[in-house]
Amino acid sequence: MDKKVILLKLGGSVVTDKAGTGAIEYARLATLAGVIAARPDLRLVLVHGAGSCGHPEAKKYQIQEGVGPGNKTGIAVTHEAVASLNRAVVAALREHGVDAIGVHPLAACRAESGQLISCECIPIAQLVRLGVTPVLHGDVVMDARRGACIISGDQIIRYLALALDAGRVGLATDVPGVLDRGAVVPEITRDSVGRLSIGCSGNTDVTGGMKGKITELLALAEAGVESHIFHISHIEDFLDGKDHGGTIVRR
Repeated sequence: MDKKVILLKLGGSVVTDKAGTGAIEYARLATLAGVIAARPDLRLVLVHGAGSCGHPEAKKYQIQEGVGPGNKTGIAVTHEAVASLNRAVVAALREHGVDAIGVHPLAACRAESGQLISCECIPIAQLVRLGVTPVLHGDVVMDARRGACIISGDQIIRYLALALDAGRVGLATDVPGVLDRGAVVPEITRDSVGRLSIGCSGNTDVTGGMKGKITELLALAEAGVESHIFHISHIEDFLDGKDHGGTIVRR
């Protein structure tokens, strides 16, 4: 693409009350939409997590263990939960003047053994060229071995960053960065990650929490793309290329 794309992931704990049951953070979405609307020249692709809209459903139907005749209903139930959140995110953006559109991985992506192996990226790139902001999300997708599985927003970020040749990759969370014993880790590399003590989310999360994020981002770093993890209050700093006080994952 002729101008570098910015990939921004909004964590599930940012867009929903992750400890609750499907509670969408409408006020926060409105604030985020205003920040993005104030920067109309950005070539932006958004991805959001599922939070409390999707993880409980996926766990109830044990989708990550594989899908067959006994739990196939979980595909529609889980997808509708995350699709409803996606509609709320897109609606907030559009209400603030951002030309946004939802893109559902269920129809665009495939996985094998729980790992994303393909995503139809050409339409996404074309939307960005037209000045439209695609909004993707963690979702249930068809899996070549398991029937279906859950792919996280972090897997999608890793795939899109390479496919779209992204200039910057950021993950906005409800913590100030990656924490090791309560302190922000300013930089993570493949060599340093083994010395860290990093916990997982205490809420229902079928995609691995912070450890899952770091696994995906380290793989992205090995491909030459660094990424940033920061508190949602620093989203403006990230979008403007300023110091966000969080964590950089690099090679």
